Amino acid sequence: MLASSSFHGRPYSHFAHSTTSRDNKPPISSYSPLTKPHSIPSVCAFLLSRRITSNRFKIRALNRESNGDSVAEKEAIPFFPHRHSVKIPVGDRHIIVETGQIGRQASGSVIVRDGETILYTSVCLSDTPSEPSDFFPMSVNYQERFSAAGRTSGGFFKREGRTKDHEVLICRLIDRPLRPTMLKGFYHETQILSWVLSYDGLHPPDSLAVTAAGIAVALSEVPNTNTIAGVRIGLIDDKFIVNPTTMEMENSKLDLLLAGSESGILMIEGYCDFLPEEKLLQAIEIGHDAVRAICKEVDNLVKKCGKPKMLDSIKLPPPELYKHVEEIVGEELVKVLQLKSKIPRRKALSLLEEKVMCILTEEGYVSKSETSVGTEITPDMLEDEDEEEEFVVDGEFDEGDVHIKPVSKKPVPLFYAEVDVKLVFKSVTSKYLRKRIVEGGKRSDGRSSEEIRVIDSECGLLPRAHGSALFTRGETQSLAVVTLGDRQMAQRIDILAGVEDVKRFYLQYSFPPSCVGEVGRIGAPSRREIGHGTLAERALEPVLPSEEDFPYTIRVESTITESNGSSSMASVCGGCLALQDAGVPLKSPIAGIAMGLVLDTKEFGGDGTPLILSDITGSEDASGDMDFKVAGNDDGVTAFQMDIKVGGITLSTMKHALMQAKEGRKRILAEMLKCSPPPSKKLSKHAPLILVMKVKPEKVNLIIGSGGKKVKSIIEETGVDSIDTQDNGIVKITARDMASLEKSKAIISNLTMVPIVGDVYRNCKITSIVPYGAFVEIVPGREGLCHISELSPDWLSKPEDAFKVGDVVDVKLIEINEKGQLRLSRKALLPVPEGSTDGAATKESGSPQKYTERSKFRRMGDGTGEETSSGQRKDKSPEGVFIKRYVGSGSGSRKSEQKTSTTKPDTPAASASNESGNTLVNGEAQTCSRTKRVEEGGGVISQEGMREFV
Repeated sequence: MLASSSFHGRPYSHFAHSTTSRDNKPPISSYSPLTKPHSIPSVCAFLLSRRITSNRFKIRALNRESNGDSVAEKEAIPFFPHRHSVKIPVGDRHIIVETGQIGRQASGSVIVRDGETILYTSVCLSDTPSEPSDFFPMSVNYQERFSAAGRTSGGFFKREGRTKDHEVLICRLIDRPLRPTMLKGFYHETQILSWVLSYDGLHPPDSLAVTAAGIAVALSEVPNTNTIAGVRIGLIDDKFIVNPTTMEMENSKLDLLLAGSESGILMIEGYCDFLPEEKLLQAIEIGHDAVRAICKEVDNLVKKCGKPKMLDSIKLPPPELYKHVEEIVGEELVKVLQLKSKIPRRKALSLLEEKVMCILTEEGYVSKSETSVGTEITPDMLEDEDEEEEFVVDGEFDEGDVHIKPVSKKPVPLFYAEVDVKLVFKSVTSKYLRKRIVEGGKRSDGRSSEEIRVIDSECGLLPRAHGSALFTRGETQSLAVVTLGDRQMAQRIDILAGVEDVKRFYLQYSFPPSCVGEVGRIGAPSRREIGHGTLAERALEPVLPSEEDFPYTIRVESTITESNGSSSMASVCGGCLALQDAGVPLKSPIAGIAMGLVLDTKEFGGDGTPLILSDITGSEDASGDMDFKVAGNDDGVTAFQMDIKVGGITLSTMKHALMQAKEGRKRILAEMLKCSPPPSKKLSKHAPLILVMKVKPEKVNLIIGSGGKKVKSIIEETGVDSIDTQDNGIVKITARDMASLEKSKAIISNLTMVPIVGDVYRNCKITSIVPYGAFVEIVPGREGLCHISELSPDWLSKPEDAFKVGDVVDVKLIEINEKGQLRLSRKALLPVPEGSTDGAATKESGSPQKYTERSKFRRMGDGTGEETSSGQRKDKSPEGVFIKRYVGSGSGSRKSEQKTSTTKPDTPAASASNESGNTLVNGEAQTCSRTKRVEEGGGVISQEGMREFV
């Protein structure tokens, strides 16, 4: 464009003149060719100005590391004047935090690097506040760009689309620790966006995303109380590692992701292999120390480049409104909160809320404590001074010319916004609930702080399912169903690392609106459903058998049919019972429990010690300060997740909660043993049958066939569900009945068996005839060529003269070439009449006819005749006796050894061997009972003895 003499129809000089130079000096020529386009001086001036200005209109590349000596370079203003970078030590390495270069229009944005893993996180706010609510309007979106690893999506659409499940889990990891630090009353919608821009496959981005979001919020205008950061802790060789690499995590017994601030722990989530509570507390302590160090460095960065917080945007309800609500419904709230059942209590609270709304928003509220007696001033008009003095009536006050008459004044009703009333009513309800627990020592359903709700469990509920269980704990109920399948039922995940991740066990959690007696939308699983399902899945995974011991893909569905708190832990208990009912050999039973907390007990007359609640209900979760879910058995913990609503909890409080949770798990496990009816602990008759076979890896292609034709034909012929082959030689056959399973097993065994030269096969069918011989199926799926010279002792011009497709013959294996192709002979099994001769055979005086085999044969099926290397043809030998002369390339004299076949023509042998030594019954395949192996180096025949068959 710059090489052209015009720009959008105008001459280039006009574009040059309209461009201000770097030193803000006016252009050399003020001539515009549009004024006098045909004058000669004007053209000269135009050319001159074009030549000059073309040198002035330049683009200078930004070079931050320039060592130029010019004054202009030294005095140049940096292109990113507000760019800041800090290196923060984390574990055994550093992370680099940069701000001010990318995303400068966002309220806060950072680039965080760990190795070659790079994340970009931004925070933006809406200009106007949204409707006030008790839920902070914050949304988090995390995305892993496939380009970060130099890949594109494996699906049809190459653009990143719907958020994947593991991305949803990381969104929750970011959201949960940030939310408790947000100040109440701030209603500007806040959005946090996080992208993985580069991934090195070594440094995982999830804990880095939590830290990046915490830094971005701290730098932004969002009013928050504390800076947060997140780290991962692994346990490798009994040593805790901060932010381990992906390679180190392969051998870790713990995967803990912790987020917190300098003052306390805000969130933990992870899973482990039956780790004791004491070890878990050590890991939490190490992780919190690392978080403190990060937060301290971030606070220094915020002092340099952080934006002022929008504290003036905080809008809280009027303080006196809390007192008014308590005056209106305080006594009734105490009675309603004593109702044990959830639905009646919820309806009663709803009626109380309507009453408060009506009084405070429509009728107007008059405080009972106010005495509204006032005075009304009525000034009289002054009369002339000559007027006689006016007498003052008793009860009035003489104030000169003004008479004040006392009048009773009506109180002024108070009105409040509907939103404020709702927020205050909910806050007052939580206050009364907490007060009842602390002061009375009893919860809403009458339990003590450590008591577990009544448990009832039942297995075998669904007759056609492979395994089912109904687990009920109080008013929380989970219907768990187990489905067993083959490898094709496994869940495939397209992950950032580029390696296809296949899950053979997954748990899917559903929370329909009917479980809480409400009407709602049914659609894709919510983020909460994905998070709860993953937590229950991780809790049960450590007790599952290995794939070698139990080759099934396992799917667990947990549908919540009733909910009043701790439905994810009910899914753990119900899922464990359903797995046992499906016959999955678990290492041990697993139970889960949710713990609650009332932190500030002094407010309600307590001694200040945090009150831990076991097996919390929904109202205790909403009104309490903590939701701490712990799953495991008597020996240790397998999965855990903690969310809090306060600014952080201490390690001592968490220790108290963990030890109390351990006692609760023991009680729940004892109740699960009372399940009636108990789990069947055996495979259902409706579950598929899976047979695992081991073949040589190089023979897997024989099973698959060209383009998968062979394996498809086996499936169609036998009626099995699927045949899964792996590169290591593992073959898994899935079927619904034993007959089809055995049939496919026999076919695959025959395809992959290792035939031995000298084996005899009886009653074999001719599958096709070619000009140079006939192809004979010795076992199902395995064919060999019987050359025309080996079909009959008599000379044949073409095979069709004596045989047709479908004929049954007996053949002997006489050679296996380098390609694994089989060469068969029918003539070798036929008796030779005395006195008969073969014109092509060579006779030796004084010796019987000899059967000579060549050491080198032409390729099978080439249409040529057969001759030995010496030009001799094969002669028939006496019945039952075959003498072979082995002609090879080895040194020394050739030895011939007599071989006697003990299998008569009418003696069936109903087995065929595979390479592992196992023999599979097949009615069509018949082999001889004695074999010989030829050692090709010296041409020596060695006896192997009798072969055993099953």
